[in-house]
Amino acid sequence: MAKAAERYYGTGRRKKAIARVYIMPGKGNITINKRPIDEYLGLETLKTIVRQPLVATDNVDKFDVQVNVHGGGYTGQAGAIRHGIARALVKADAEYRPTLKSAGFLTRDPRMKERKKYGLKGARRAPQFSKR
Repeated sequence: MAKAAERYYGTGRRKKAIARVYIMPGKGNITINKRPIDEYLGLETLKTIVRQPLVATDNVDKFDVQVNVHGGGYTGQAGAIRHGIARALVKADAEYRPTLKSAGFLTRDPRMKERKKYGLKGARRAPQFSKR
């Protein structure tokens, strides 16, 4: 298991958001960009998304989590943090891997914003059609 004063690192990504996650043995405090999770993330659903890997491995009050996240919106950032926490937990203890893998927390979500194409108004939106 984790030794005292050890930090485990995991990088999480989703859409345009990138999260650098450090976990260390502690009481379960989650700090995002030097602010507590309750202050940084407003919606309760986003807070549960962030805590999912810790809940799945029964580590909610065993690790302190420090996160630096940038890019994207709040939902993308929450998904990136979840991904990073899951990767860091695997580094802390390899026995968590099957649990996290089956829950889908180690898989990087490949869905990205589609680029705008020339001749169109958006990625797929065509100009309005007129017969004359």
